Amino acid sequence: MSTIAPPKRPEIKTELPGPNGKQIIGDDARYVTPSYPRPNYQLVVERAEGVWVEDVDGNTFLDCNAGVAVCSTGHCHPEVVKAIQDQAAQLIHMCGTDFFYRHMPELGRKLEEIVPVPGPVRTHFANSGTEAVETALKLAMHSTGREKFIAFFNSFHGRTLGSLSLTSSRVAQRTGFKRQMLDVVHVPYPNAYRHPFTGGLSNGAEAAAASLDWIENRLFKTTTPPSEVAGIVVEAVQGEGGYVPAPQEFLDGLRRICDREGILLIVDEVQSGMGRTGKMFACDHYGLKPDIITLAKGIASGIPMGVCVARADLMDWKPGAHASTFGGNPVAIASALKTIELLERELVANSAEVGDYLQAGLRRLMSKHDCIGDVRGLGMMLGVEFVEDREGRVPAPELRDRIEVECYKRGLIILGAGHNTIRWSPPLILTRENADVALEIFDEAITAQKQ
Repeated sequence: MSTIAPPKRPEIKTELPGPNGKQIIGDDARYVTPSYPRPNYQLVVERAEGVWVEDVDGNTFLDCNAGVAVCSTGHCHPEVVKAIQDQAAQLIHMCGTDFFYRHMPELGRKLEEIVPVPGPVRTHFANSGTEAVETALKLAMHSTGREKFIAFFNSFHGRTLGSLSLTSSRVAQRTGFKRQMLDVVHVPYPNAYRHPFTGGLSNGAEAAAASLDWIENRLFKTTTPPSEVAGIVVEAVQGEGGYVPAPQEFLDGLRRICDREGILLIVDEVQSGMGRTGKMFACDHYGLKPDIITLAKGIASGIPMGVCVARADLMDWKPGAHASTFGGNPVAIASALKTIELLERELVANSAEVGDYLQAGLRRLMSKHDCIGDVRGLGMMLGVEFVEDREGRVPAPELRDRIEVECYKRGLIILGAGHNTIRWSPPLILTRENADVALEIFDEAITAQKQ
């Protein structure tokens, strides 16, 4: 495999996109569904290594998105590549839902060691985050005999019809699909920067109390009897909603409500899990113990995999109740086991250390640019919210979009999240030197778009 000589800075050699890129973009428009939510710029990738991405015209970019928080160990980590190659030469597929092989219990055993779900646990293997969420929903209904769910505004849990009933981050995700498939009621998420009911600043505890009160003293007493609720589904750090960490009081309150009412607490860590927040799971920052957890994205360094891990007493359904032809594929599991090894060895710690360094740099830029209203997050899951000015806090989505494109032109890959936030989700191998380059480009892009 050819490698990219690691540059110290991005190298942009052509117009963007270049001639080869334009040809592929044209072919994509002809042959590929237009439903994909492509960003405000057009990046046509040829290869990648570490934190560097090269397009089809030879331009090299510093990646602070990691394939949307997927390439946790960096692009094509040599140990992950070797694990994939070795497994592919031995066994690619045999369908673990019909036959047996060592890989599924091996990863299941490892997950029991690291997930915050109280053990013993069992794992269902899938291929994506939305499939893991669908599993959690089916399991909750099967286990409790109930049908209703509570989710939160600005959440993202997937686009298949069951998980779409939970998703509420953008109207485009729901438009044209009529009524939701599941009985889900949504509650405002306690965003400390924008209090869910007043819109003002909050210390977090106030916003948490307001959201919890809405559940206990409004929903439960008017439209949604707790005895009919199978699960509360929550992101400890909202992803597509703008990289918003939950207040401690909020997650403590959800756990208390679920324990009291016999409701299952389902935590979606598809985006926040696997070292992204500077701990293996976002739940670990809060001491939160969910009944069910869903994982995907960073679990296998880019190989498609999703898992739903639940208390073993809940996952006692009978053969045929739920399965997946490709879930638990041996190659995907080999990649996941090596990914977890690398995370435990060094990358969770690096996510915490360099993530703090990156956040400090972003806060310095916040003090320089009045259009940055908030910098928030944990580890390498950081959100920068853009406003017209800090005092008024009026969202500035158009400015956010222009800055995103300006960064691309300068060789920095970042993406938006929520209405007016830029997400920082770099590979967990990012160094301080890489962060310095990224911060310099980000500063230049903001300055250019403010003029």
